[in-house]
Amino acid sequence: MEVADILSRGCTRSAVPCTSKKRALEIISELAAEHLNIGSQPLFDCLLAREKMGSTGIGNGIAIPHGRISDDNKATAVLLTFAEPVEFDAIDNQPVGLVFALLVPEQECKQHLKTLSLIAEKLSNKQVCRQLRQAGSDEELYQIMISA
Repeated sequence: MEVADILSRGCTRSAVPCTSKKRALEIISELAAEHLNIGSQPLFDCLLAREKMGSTGIGNGIAIPHGRISDDNKATAVLLTFAEPVEFDAIDNQPVGLVFALLVPEQECKQHLKTLSLIAEKLSNKQVCRQLRQAGSDEELYQIMISA
C-alpha cells in the first residue's frame, strides 16, 4: 500500500492552530469523518482509546495516532502540521508538531501493521520531516508526503 492510497488532499492540513492533544485528535476525527462520510465521534473515541493505552507520540516532534474503524470504511490517513507544537505525552517528552494519523478497518489488521511500519519508516527520515514541517500549504504538504 502506498501513502497516496490512504491519504487524500482533503485530509492534509499545514500549520493548523491547535493547543492540545485532545484537540489534535478532534481535528483528525473531523477531517477523516468528512472524507469517510460518517460521524466524527466514533473516530475520536477509537483514537482516544488507543492513546489511553499509551501515547502515539514517537519522539522527535512526531505522533502517529491510529485506530481501527468498522469494516464498512476504507483505510484513511490524516496528515497535519501544527502552527505551534503541542504537548502529546511523547516518549521523549517533546511537544509534537507533525502528526500522521491512520484509521484502518478492523479486518485489515496485518495491513494496519504494515502501513504503520511504512509511515514510521518515512517519518524517520530527517530530511522528509524537515520538508514536511516547512511546507507552506496543504498541497505542498500532501505532495511531499506522497512522494517521500
